[in-house]
Amino acid sequence: MSQDNDASYKLLFSSPELVRDLVLGFIPDAWLHSLDYRTLEKMPGSYVTDDLRHRADDVVWRVKVGQEWVYLYILIEFQSKVDPWMAVRMMSYVGLLYQDLIKAKQVLPQRRLPPVLPIVLYNGDAPWTAASNIADLIPKVPGLVAQFLPSMQYLLIAENRYTEADLAPMHNLVAAVMRLQHPHNQAEVLAVIDRLNDWLADNPELMRIFAIWIRAVLLRQSKHHLALPKVQDLKELKMTLATRLEQWAHESEQKGRQEGRQEGHREGHREGQARSLQRLLVARFGPLGAATLADVEQANLQQLEIWFDRAITARSLQEVFD
Repeated sequence: MSQDNDASYKLLFSSPELVRDLVLGFIPDAWLHSLDYRTLEKMPGSYVTDDLRHRADDVVWRVKVGQEWVYLYILIEFQSKVDPWMAVRMMSYVGLLYQDLIKAKQVLPQRRLPPVLPIVLYNGDAPWTAASNIADLIPKVPGLVAQFLPSMQYLLIAENRYTEADLAPMHNLVAAVMRLQHPHNQAEVLAVIDRLNDWLADNPELMRIFAIWIRAVLLRQSKHHLALPKVQDLKELKMTLATRLEQWAHESEQKGRQEGRQEGHREGHREGQARSLQRLLVARFGPLGAATLADVEQANLQQLEIWFDRAITARSLQEVFD
């Protein structure tokens, strides 16, 4: 994922509402759903390993389990391309998280470590083909060595597994994110923004974050052809977007018509050259066979001009086409 795209995702998931909806809407687990997500707390996501290598800005949350101060740590990694070594990366991230918890003396009683749920949120188009468990990357061997092979799995949430029919009925912020990432048309974008306006009416800060993120997504999707001013509000974004989309559609339509006229002109020129070549060939060599007529009809303008020049001086039909 590009740095800008990665940063915009991390901005979104710096809000507990997004993490809550990710778990409740896309992780089918009764125990996880039973937790109190009002206790979600964002943790520092910048670690320094023992050899001073730096791992910065991970998205790490913890949530209270029951009435005890026992934490489930949720580590989220964002991907737009398939990474065949993701299992190795996630094992490293979990190790860095545990290392940091030990240094900060935030482990459980009796020197136990809190459970961690590693999540990979994938928004690419290609199917995810990478191994989800590091054990699947290591050949199986007999004997003693087999007892010491590592095994750690991450949870994959792939956006391309969900259809519009799956996502549209959901009252879920992450579902809205997925729909905006892969909209079917401009009307769908505006409809999702309307729903977010309703859902976030009492949360102006999250509304501002969504406005920033949606603008970044639309600019990226249009390859920066869609001019959008910086906005801080979803209502303002929708008003601006509706105007810009109408203007963009009009410009695209005009461009399409112009390209159509140019293509029509080129095709007319090609057809005229084909007819001229046929007349010249008939005048010099007599009636043409079906295969020759087909070759002339299917040839592009450049090839027709080459054949026409040859036909002026050629001594046979074969010499024209050879």
